[in-house]
Amino acid sequence: MERKRRETIIMKVGKQIGLFLVAALILSGCSNSAAGSGSSAAQTETETSQAETERVGETAVTSLPQIDSTKWQYNSEDKVYWQTGISYCENPADENYETLGIFIPAAYMNAKDNGDGTFTCKINNQVAVKGYTAASAPIVIPVNTPGYSAIKAPTDYVTDSTSYTSAGFIYVAAGCRGRDAGAPAGVTDLKAAIRYIRYNDGVIPGDVDRVFSFGMSGGGAQSALLGATGDSEDYEPYLTAIGAVSGVSDAVTGSMCWCPITELDYADEAYEWNLGSTRTDLTEQEQTLSNGMAEAFAQYINDLGLKDSSGNALTLTESEEGIYQSGTYYEYLKGVVETSLNNFLEDTTFPYTVETKKGPRGGGRDQGGQKPDEPHEQGDKAPNGDAAPDAGNGAPDFYAMDGVDRNLSTGGVTLSGTYETAQDYIDALNADGTWVNYDSAANTATITSIADFTSACKRASKGIGAFDALDESQAENTLFGYGDGTTSHFDATLAELLKDDETYGAAFTEAMEKTDSEGKTVTERGNMYNPLYYLSSYYDGYQKSTVANYWRIRTGIAQSDTSLTTEVNLMLALKNYGVDVDFATIWGEGHTMAESTGDSTTNFIEWVNKCLK
Repeated sequence: MERKRRETIIMKVGKQIGLFLVAALILSGCSNSAAGSGSSAAQTETETSQAETERVGETAVTSLPQIDSTKWQYNSEDKVYWQTGISYCENPADENYETLGIFIPAAYMNAKDNGDGTFTCKINNQVAVKGYTAASAPIVIPVNTPGYSAIKAPTDYVTDSTSYTSAGFIYVAAGCRGRDAGAPAGVTDLKAAIRYIRYNDGVIPGDVDRVFSFGMSGGGAQSALLGATGDSEDYEPYLTAIGAVSGVSDAVTGSMCWCPITELDYADEAYEWNLGSTRTDLTEQEQTLSNGMAEAFAQYINDLGLKDSSGNALTLTESEEGIYQSGTYYEYLKGVVETSLNNFLEDTTFPYTVETKKGPRGGGRDQGGQKPDEPHEQGDKAPNGDAAPDAGNGAPDFYAMDGVDRNLSTGGVTLSGTYETAQDYIDALNADGTWVNYDSAANTATITSIADFTSACKRASKGIGAFDALDESQAENTLFGYGDGTTSHFDATLAELLKDDETYGAAFTEAMEKTDSEGKTVTERGNMYNPLYYLSSYYDGYQKSTVANYWRIRTGIAQSDTSLTTEVNLMLALKNYGVDVDFATIWGEGHTMAESTGDSTTNFIEWVNKCLK
C-alpha cells in the first residue's frame, strides 16, 4: 500500500508576507483616503484597483469597492450599526451566497442620520465596550455549516449577532457555498470574506489582526481549516477564480471548533480502528475490509510522529485482543477517556439528572438515501429556514441539519432519569459488565479498555466507509464531488484495499485519477481539507501556511459520527506545532456544541477575551 512521504521543513511561514512587503514598496506612492479618514468608502472600480490598506506590508489589489460608510442601518434595541449584501469577491460563483453582513456596536461609530433610514458613520476611537475600542475589538466569523452545508448570506439584521456585539466584538456573517459546490469552495469563500474585511481595515471598526472563527461539526472542520491553512498557496487558484482580494492575508488569529470532522484522509480507517469492534453481522468480506482499514490506521499513526507533552512518541503496537489496541498512543487515548469521565465527576453535583444536548447516539436517519445539501440561514436554522430542530435542553439538533447518513445505534448503555450518587451513576455505566472502576474516596475512575468504553458509550452508527461510503452516499462524497451534481470517492487507503474488488474497485480507481477545473486530484483537494496536512511533518504541506495562534476544541465523547482519535489528533498536532490549545472532551455529550459547564456562546466569548486581554 502506498504511503504518504514524510517530509522535513521546506518553507517557513511568511513566504506570502515577504511578497506583500515587496509589493508595498513598489506601490508605496499609493494611498487610500477612505481607509485613512473613515469617511464614505463608495469608490469606482478604477479607484480601488490597487488600494493600499493601512496594514504595514500589505497592499490589497481588487476592483471591489470598500464598505460604503453612508449605507449603515441601525438597530436601536441592540444599539448596533449593520450592513448586509456586501460582495466580497469580484466574480462570485453564486451570488446567493458570496456576500457578507457586518454588525458593529454603535459605540464604535459617530453617526449622522441620512433621513432615509440609513446613516453615515465614522469610526469613534474614544469609547470602549467591555474593554475594547474600535481599534482593538476582535472580529468573529461564524461558520454555520454542519455537514459542510452552504450558508445563505444574511439579507437582514442577524439577531444572533447581539451576544457578540454586546461583548464589544465585530460580528461578520459571511455566506458561503456548500458541499454541493465541491471542496474547497466553502473554505475558499470564507477566506475571500476574511481578505475583504482586511481590505477594509481603517474603514470599519475592528482589529483585523484579531479575527476568530467558530463552528460546529462540518462548520467546526471548516473553522479548523481557516485556522490551519492561512495564506496557503494551495487555495490561490480557487481564490483567483472568484476574484478574491489579493495582497492581504486570509489567516485567522484563533479557531473555535466543536466536534470538527477532520483528517478525512484516514477518517474511515480511524472509525474502524475505534468503532469497528462494535459492529455485528458483518460478512466475511466486510470483516476483512474493516480489519484491513484498522491495521492501516495503526500504520498511519506510527508514521504520523505525534508526541505527548513530554516529547514521547505516540505509537500503536499489536495486541492479543483487537487490532493494535496497545502502545503509547493507545494509553494516551485511554487517558483522554478517563480525564473526560473524571472531569464530569468533579463538575457534577449529585443527585444528577441526565439531560444531554443531543438525542440518541447516532441520530435517527437510516443509512441510505442522501439528503440534499440545503443551505442554512445565518444562526441556528433548519434547511428550510425555520427554527432549528430542538435536540433537547434548547440546543439545535445538528443531526437533523447536516444531511449526514447515520444508522440508529443499537445496544450499549442507556442512561436516563436521576442518579442519587456518583456510585449509582457508575453502576449504571457498568450495567452490562464492569468496565469502569470507581474510587469513591477520591471520586475518580479508570476504565478497563477503549473497546469496553466504545461498546458501552460510542457504538458505530455508520457503515464501512463511514465518510467515503462504498455507494458514495455520504455528505463527504458530495463534498469531494465536482460541483455538477456528481459525487466522488476520496479515500486512497480504501481505493488500495478495494483495487481488485469487482464491485467497487474501478470506481475508486477512477475517482483517484480524476481532476477538477484547476487540475487538482481528489487527494490534493483532500489535503486542502485536512488541517493536519499543514500541521504535521508527515505531510508535504507542513509549515507552508500561517497557523492560528489560539485554538479551542470541544467534542462530545459519546458521538459516533467520528472516531475518538479525530479531535485528539488535531489537538496533538497543534500542540506539537507549538500553538496554544484549549482542549476537552465532554462526558455524556454527543455530536453537539458540547461544554462541560455554561453555554457555548458565553464560553467562546470568554475564551476570546482570555486570549486577548
